[in-house]
Amino acid sequence: MAIRKAVKGTAAVASGGLVAFYGLTQLTEYRKRQARLSRVEAVEQVNMAFQDELPSRQAQLTALRATQEFDVLVVGGGATGSGCALDAVTRDLKTALVERDDFSSGTSSRSTKLIHGGVRYLQKAIKCSVFTYVDTGMVLEMLNMRRKSGGTPLLIVTFPLCVRWWQLPYYWAGIKIYDLVAGAQCLKSSYILTKTKALELFPMLKRDKLVGAIVYYDGQHNDARMNLAIALTAARYGAAIANYTEVVHLLKRVDPQMGKERVCGARCRDVITGQEFDVRAKCVINATGPFTDALRKMDDQKNPNICQPSAGVHIVIPGYYSPDNMGLLDPATSDGRVIFFLPWEKMTIAGTTDTPTEITPHPIPMEEDINFILTEVRNYLSPDVEVRRGDVLAAWSGIRPLVTNPNSKDTQSICRNHIVHISDSGLVTIAGGKWTTYRSMAEDTLDAAVKAHNLSAGPSKTVGLMLEGAKDWTPTMYIRLVQDYGLEVEVAQHLASSYGGRAYEVAKMAHVTGKRWPIVGKRLVSEFPYIESEVQYAIKEYACTAIDVIARRTRLGFLNVQAAEEALPRIVDIMGKQLTWSEQRKREELSAAKQFLYYEMGYKARSEQLTDTSEITLTPAEVGRYMKRFHKFDKENKGFITTVDVQRVLESINVYIDADTLHEILNEVDLNKNGQVEFNEFLQLMSAVKKGQVSANRLAILMKTAEQSLDQTEKPVSVDRSGGGV
Repeated sequence: MAIRKAVKGTAAVASGGLVAFYGLTQLTEYRKRQARLSRVEAVEQVNMAFQDELPSRQAQLTALRATQEFDVLVVGGGATGSGCALDAVTRDLKTALVERDDFSSGTSSRSTKLIHGGVRYLQKAIKCSVFTYVDTGMVLEMLNMRRKSGGTPLLIVTFPLCVRWWQLPYYWAGIKIYDLVAGAQCLKSSYILTKTKALELFPMLKRDKLVGAIVYYDGQHNDARMNLAIALTAARYGAAIANYTEVVHLLKRVDPQMGKERVCGARCRDVITGQEFDVRAKCVINATGPFTDALRKMDDQKNPNICQPSAGVHIVIPGYYSPDNMGLLDPATSDGRVIFFLPWEKMTIAGTTDTPTEITPHPIPMEEDINFILTEVRNYLSPDVEVRRGDVLAAWSGIRPLVTNPNSKDTQSICRNHIVHISDSGLVTIAGGKWTTYRSMAEDTLDAAVKAHNLSAGPSKTVGLMLEGAKDWTPTMYIRLVQDYGLEVEVAQHLASSYGGRAYEVAKMAHVTGKRWPIVGKRLVSEFPYIESEVQYAIKEYACTAIDVIARRTRLGFLNVQAAEEALPRIVDIMGKQLTWSEQRKREELSAAKQFLYYEMGYKARSEQLTDTSEITLTPAEVGRYMKRFHKFDKENKGFITTVDVQRVLESINVYIDADTLHEILNEVDLNKNGQVEFNEFLQLMSAVKKGQVSANRLAILMKTAEQSLDQTEKPVSVDRSGGGV
């Protein structure tokens, strides 16, 4: 059957002056339709059943096995699949969802973290002087979704993006059209900044060629937790959802009326236990993102590919690279791609790339992509800001499931619109699209599924539907968390923004610290607000592995791989007690999580650090001696040491220092604040000690005494006695 585009229309050639008129014409009809739907949905939503307690994963698996037949089985637990499950279950359809990995383990957790209105697509349409209804509809729908996403305030915040470019009038006109097309969906009006004001608000900007800046507003979210909120909301409305449950093959039966085979479910396997079972359904929806074609070929090997994968790499660097409340968009990089530079979770995200790639469940960020982003960042930051490769705290690659356009020469011009396709056997496939439009994608998919399979269901009810945790959220609820439970302010703010009204449940699980303040809430690592009770709560949210916790329930692995590695032993210990893991399983979890950090979060891509001798006044003999000392701790020859390395050596000589103190010791020497001490930093430290610039450094004394103990089998002097100051 022919592929049906989600947004239809014919191209209309328009000059720059006609663009706004054409957009407004379509916008008028669009708003009328949305207003009518919203009124109906508001009434229909009132009496929906909502479960206060989430069923356990085991209960969900039992429901999948025991149910005779579902109306809808969704394959894929990303944003689109979870959105489809939520749309289906709120239409009172008996709904199931299976995901072979964890919810949001793929592309949905590796985005730019923006809920945006499609300003790039509007710009492209204007630049090409061809403004199609496809482009218009996409921008309008993204604007609409951006506004409606504000209904989940704990996950969506509004923040300004600064567009820096010398062609100020051109971009001003384009952004104003963006505001005009947005209409009621506009978050805040854009405005122009003078050069002086731009540098005041974004002092890191390069002064050369800067005329001024344009500020416009888009939304930002925690993508993995947003995805999880959608899936959990579907579960609370009665959907049977299970992660780590893969489809082995599709089930088919001969339709007596049509005389041909029809898809009627799937043979599934619990990845954790290996047990297989059948899930039968009237309709199966393929929402597997980059793996769309794999499931289509499971249906029919002759099916052609409809997705063209593209890799987008992002890096995370320290928060001091950008202001706390303003991001930057570079619309014209050296090769024509767009680079975002955004504050997120008190760090700075830079990206993204857009290159063709092979489909893999474990994409790896490549060194050339990381260096490309760093090079582009250097182009618009002040020379005073030294952008260093060593400042990359984490890096990841996400695979975009773009819809292939046969006339396209490269993936950058491939349409980001989504398509809904129904095969001859009835398999419904949703492919393409953007994070921002997940809700409308789900609505289009279910509309097509209901029609094709004659399901008894009304219209979509998800517009304005409150997601997990939104019900009891208020902007000041973090104050109650501080006052009622004795949490640190930073921790309380984090819990409120991440869990909304469910933050109280996390706080109740928090253990007493034994300190004067905070009273409860032991941190997993000292510099991030994640606490131990979040690991316990993550299990209620269907976390099954340590990777689920560091990558998606918390975002530690995406923010700082060194901090994540430091937290892993405690995370595995907590999960082990809750899930009764054996010692062997704990070791396997620890190993798997470290592999994840090494390959998928940027450890492997890290280039070798060359020794910078510009500030070092050591003789070759001294360098050799310090290299030997350094390698006592860096057994793997990584070129850097972490708290884990130091702790391992200290424990071997029966010296024990608590994790917070150890982190403070390394932080004194960690010049670029990336959670590790490179050999070059160690040499700079020893050079400063030699020149008398540092009288007594705790790490220097600690490493020296540890080396002596290892060489002479003598217990070193306590750090508390020898490294306490001048």
